[in-house]
Amino acid sequence: MTQRMHEIARTIVDLQAELDREIEHRRRALGVRVHDRLVEFERGIVIEQRKLKTSVRAFFARSSFGAVISAPVIYSMLLPLLLLDIWISFYQAICFRAYGIARVERRDYIAFDRGRLAYLNWVEALNCAYCAYANGVIAYAREIGSRTEQYWCPIKHALRISDPHQRYYEFLEFGDAEGYRTRLAAFRALLSADGDDSSAERAAAARQAEAQERTSP
Repeated sequence: MTQRMHEIARTIVDLQAELDREIEHRRRALGVRVHDRLVEFERGIVIEQRKLKTSVRAFFARSSFGAVISAPVIYSMLLPLLLLDIWISFYQAICFRAYGIARVERRDYIAFDRGRLAYLNWVEALNCAYCAYANGVIAYAREIGSRTEQYWCPIKHALRISDPHQRYYEFLEFGDAEGYRTRLAAFRALLSADGDDSSAERAAAARQAEAQERTSP
């Protein structure tokens, strides 16, 4: 990438870290605390949340007929998602170990914390758990796929693609034959257990946000 492109990429990382800090501040304002991946609410907040809880009967009464009859189709996706979850974990356990690629932490992408929201009835909490698992598995698989792509083919497409993964912006330009031959080893080295740059940046940003949360009043 050009120097200007590197500067823009760095700005994006900095803005993401700043956004994460603002999100943490907003959570604190709503009485939410996160410690060691455990979510806690202030007692008064929980009481207020329960006042806004809707009964299951009222929930179904307000639901459209289409939403009700389509529910089995939606939840049928659990089977392929479960298979993807198992197989992609099996894949990285074998292949990433063989190639010396740092393995993706599944827990960083799949979280079932919404069930602690007192204003959700059990059906809403179940729906939230389904969405958390579905999107978490896809994000988990995407990160594994992005590391695989960086190892084997760190080359941008000639055609514009929508919403590429974060590693894509660091890839070589389409047609840069010399860069591919001279820098492929460097791209692979960045994926080692001690050299995964993007994970290190995200972890550093998370630690910084957590430290600021502990020190803020």
